Amino acid sequence: MDSTVAHRAISLFAESAHSSSQSRILSRPKLNKLPLSALSRKTGLRAAFRASPSVIAMSGAAAATDAEDENPKSKEVKLWGGRFEESVTETVERFTESISFDKELYRQDIMGSKAHASMLAKQGLVDNSDRDKILEGLSEIQRLIENGEFKWRADREDVHMNIEAALTDMIGEPAKKLHTARSRNDQVQTDFRLWCRDAIDRIIPCIAHLQVALVTLALKNEGLIVPGYTHMQRAQPVLLQHHLLAYVEQLERDIGRLVDCRARLNFCPLGACALAGTGLPIDRFKTADELGFSAPMRNSIDAVSDRDFVVEFLSANSIIAVHLSRLGEEWVLWASEEFGFITPSDSVSTGSSIMPQKKNPDPMELVRGKSARVIGNLVTLLTL
Repeated sequence: MDSTVAHRAISLFAESAHSSSQSRILSRPKLNKLPLSALSRKTGLRAAFRASPSVIAMSGAAAATDAEDENPKSKEVKLWGGRFEESVTETVERFTESISFDKELYRQDIMGSKAHASMLAKQGLVDNSDRDKILEGLSEIQRLIENGEFKWRADREDVHMNIEAALTDMIGEPAKKLHTARSRNDQVQTDFRLWCRDAIDRIIPCIAHLQVALVTLALKNEGLIVPGYTHMQRAQPVLLQHHLLAYVEQLERDIGRLVDCRARLNFCPLGACALAGTGLPIDRFKTADELGFSAPMRNSIDAVSDRDFVVEFLSANSIIAVHLSRLGEEWVLWASEEFGFITPSDSVSTGSSIMPQKKNPDPMELVRGKSARVIGNLVTLLTL
């Protein structure tokens, strides 16, 4: 690749993309700090159940045997177990746990807990020494998780209870104060919004990188004429540059949708608690600000029940996937003997064990195939 051409493409595109995305972000209206009352268990994360057919079909006798084999006294008391006299069976624990997948939220969960602990101390609901112990303990738990040394326990159900229980084991009584003025309802919503926001921030640069690659390819082939097709028949001659830049425009709209989605999801549910808030004197604007949210959410019921932001995020991703699928299919056709427009490099192709003459553009075919997963996730969540 000509370094001068590549540099020109990157400079031109990066400048326009930066100014375009910044103008979109800055144009979003900010929520005024209205006098809000202090706003308040999971409803949308369990999109996949990992129960085996044998568990689902378990008879009453088998379930009874399973329960008899357990020693209830040896089981850890649940955070919600105040009114319960018996422990749940291991079968129920396996069926209802979510830690096998929501442990991916650990970083966001710890971030939210740190902001919450700092706010509680500022409001005088915990003392500063307890806050410091909580913050140090959470940092140590994050270090253990990222070093692969943390033990995730299914009997602690989810990422929130695993981290809180581990914190209690580590620092004792101060850890129990972390749940003051907080429910797992507003906690999981906060974690999930932070996770989606982080995911958007990772996806946008990837799209921009693809745009730069397409612009660079267009500049390298300046003036090259190719047939334009309608109904799979040659229709009119077009410049290859013009054709490639059509994808750049599609991807630019994809970035715009993600920027808009990010702006709409960037409001903080913490303080909504279970659904009706808390009577404790918390400062929701402090936690929102510390976590980088625009403002607290205005309605506590909406704060814990809303999943629009996930549907919108998956919808934007589905459109991106369709654009990538379209690009992939076109390049698969162009690499065929019938078209012969491009010859894929050996480094991005596969072959056939029985047909040695073939060079298959499998990565592009897989781009098309994997788009079905993204669209399927959107339909799954809408149905759920």
